[in-house]
Amino acid sequence: MADKLSHFAIHADDVERAKKFYGTVFEWDFQAYAGADGFCQIVERDGKQEMGAIQSRKYNGLEKDVYGYECTITVQDVEATTRAVEDAGGTILMRKTAIPHVGWIIKFRDPEGNLACAITMDSAAA
Repeated sequence: MADKLSHFAIHADDVERAKKFYGTVFEWDFQAYAGADGFCQIVERDGKQEMGAIQSRKYNGLEKDVYGYECTITVQDVEATTRAVEDAGGTILMRKTAIPHVGWIIKFRDPEGNLACAITMDSAAA
């Protein structure tokens, strides 16, 4: 399996307000993440495809608020990816952290200063 872009997150001060905005503008639907407060999945109107998430800014790994979309790449081994990020000159901002019932995520800054994430999907993550 090649690593691929699998997710994006929109950071928000008010998740409910953001849901209302994006639901109105793009006709997106939303689902709660089981056991994860401050997050909601963005799903296609037919509910078949998750597209991304709206998440509280409190989950930001940077010193300043993120304005824009945060992208996540699905990887087979988030710990190996952590080592690869560091070896390639990136900076780990958030070490391996569970998103309950979803997977294990890291957040990092690339050498250009961009925020990105890598996740290993694992429904047993807690």
